[in-house]
Amino acid sequence: MTEATMPEAATPEAMTTPEAMTTPEAGSGAEVMARREVMSTAHRESPPSMIERMTLILDAFNGPTARLTLEDVARRTRLPRSTAHRILDQLVRQRWLAHHSFGYGLGQRALGLGGQDGGHGKIREAAAPLLHELQVTTGLVAHLAVLDGADIFYLDKLGGRLATSVPSRVGGRAPAHCTALGKAMLAWLEPEQVDALLGSGISRFTSRTIGELGTLHQELHRIRQRRGLAFERGESYPGIACVAAAIRGAEGPVAGISLVGDIRAPLENVAPLVVTAAREASQILFPGSAPGSRAGRPGGRTRRAVRTGEETSWSPETMNRLLAVDGRGDWM
Repeated sequence: MTEATMPEAATPEAMTTPEAMTTPEAGSGAEVMARREVMSTAHRESPPSMIERMTLILDAFNGPTARLTLEDVARRTRLPRSTAHRILDQLVRQRWLAHHSFGYGLGQRALGLGGQDGGHGKIREAAAPLLHELQVTTGLVAHLAVLDGADIFYLDKLGGRLATSVPSRVGGRAPAHCTALGKAMLAWLEPEQVDALLGSGISRFTSRTIGELGTLHQELHRIRQRRGLAFERGESYPGIACVAAAIRGAEGPVAGISLVGDIRAPLENVAPLVVTAAREASQILFPGSAPGSRAGRPGGRTRRAVRTGEETSWSPETMNRLLAVDGRGDWM
């Protein structure tokens, strides 16, 4: 066949025209669209950028559980384990995350603390293994918080099966006067300091919330009589109960540790564990300085605090005396 008689569709130029793409030899229009869809899908499924991968990892910590292992992060983000590990290391170095032997948690920057955390990083480091032990031992939700004005600020939360039912989050806040954590810390301030922090009045959030400053001062007095044990049952959220104790230095409370569970939970059984954890954290942060002494706190600002005698281990009889219950069944 000569070049003059060759069919036009067989020439090289004709094979590259759009019309030729619709011929049976090149594939039907439907096949062309399918190929384009495959190419588009491949483009969409290309590896995410570094910023996108870092965002995926940080977003994995948005749930109620503040501790994730490397395997947890890889599973939630669907990133390769090696990639997740490399990015986690970078986020730890930049203080977006904190790394402990039993997992990763939100760091100073993620908590809005930036590079100046006011000592919160040291508090979290000291309390982290104690919170982990509390949560594993009891199965309840363990919290670490500091007092920030009239609120508490959550530094850490270790969850269990109850974590999703406890409406708290790392970096979140709650009113101090209606939480066991807040009352545990307020109890070791002078009454004038409490009044200055809370202002002229306090709000009710449930029918059990303390709504008057005078009543709150009575509750804080009872907490000091119980050697620092603070309870709340349904004061901040219906159906939730909490027991807490303050981490204390020479000049007052610096943080608080708590266990949270269902309102029917027998918190008197775990109360000694909370007090022990708070005391151990105090000793780690302030070695050689017993709570209530007049020794200065390194790097801290001076403030007066209510003082108490040396605390000892509690027998069951001591616990029964400390945990007085009024006629309504509320903790006194």
